[in-house]
Amino acid sequence: MLSAILRHERAVVLGALLAVTLLAWGYLLAGAGMDMAGMHAAGMDMAGMDMNTMAAGGGSITMTPPHWTAGYAIMMFLMWTCMMVAMMLPSAAPAVLLATALMRRRGGSVAFGPAGLFVAGYLAIWFGFSLIATLLQWGLDRAGLLSAQMTSLNVALSGGLLVATGLYQLTRWKRACLVQCRSPFELLTRYWNRGRLGPMLAGMRHGLFCLGCCWMIMALLFVGGVMNILWIAGLAVLVALEKLLPAGRRVSQLAGVLLIVAGAVILVR
Repeated sequence: MLSAILRHERAVVLGALLAVTLLAWGYLLAGAGMDMAGMHAAGMDMAGMDMNTMAAGGGSITMTPPHWTAGYAIMMFLMWTCMMVAMMLPSAAPAVLLATALMRRRGGSVAFGPAGLFVAGYLAIWFGFSLIATLLQWGLDRAGLLSAQMTSLNVALSGGLLVATGLYQLTRWKRACLVQCRSPFELLTRYWNRGRLGPMLAGMRHGLFCLGCCWMIMALLFVGGVMNILWIAGLAVLVALEKLLPAGRRVSQLAGVLLIVAGAVILVR
């Protein structure tokens, strides 16, 4: 009887995580398919092309940065939050299931109570990161360093981000955060008894370790394109391999070396 209950609760939790993840990916796919005219029609001024600056024989095109209205800023923030849900929630599934099992062992009801609070705390950290990323995007736009597709136009910026991320992959801070992301049991037991909001505090703490593990990888979105679905999916797969595979630490180190090499090639060329 107990095993049947546990299987049912695992299925409910996994189903809820899958539904939220698919909704986030659906939003990203819809946004990636939205053309410039559609954004203008919605009142969002995206980067345009000043075709009058085409020099005779030069063929150069000046890209004008988007006009950051309040509505456009909110749209960018929603885009970042959906990206973080789509990229990070799948790799957090084992921690959520562990939280569910821990609550069952302690005699509580599970799925949308403490387990839901754990997820809410985890995502709150990434929503905070999304706000910072939106502000960073605004700054890069103001400096003229991003294209209309939200990709870096600056060779030094692209190469520098790749090299910096690769180096971070090899640091002890990355290793320490990755260990906590991969083995959250001690963290869960430490925070679970801290009152009604204990599960949320545990989720936030776990989210902080995951942020410390992956924040530089998220910065690479400015290299491959903030709305490049293939690039987003590739980075999400890297995060999942690091956190879920038995050899995740080796994957992290190998990715670091490859990123350093790729960044160096871009800077040299």
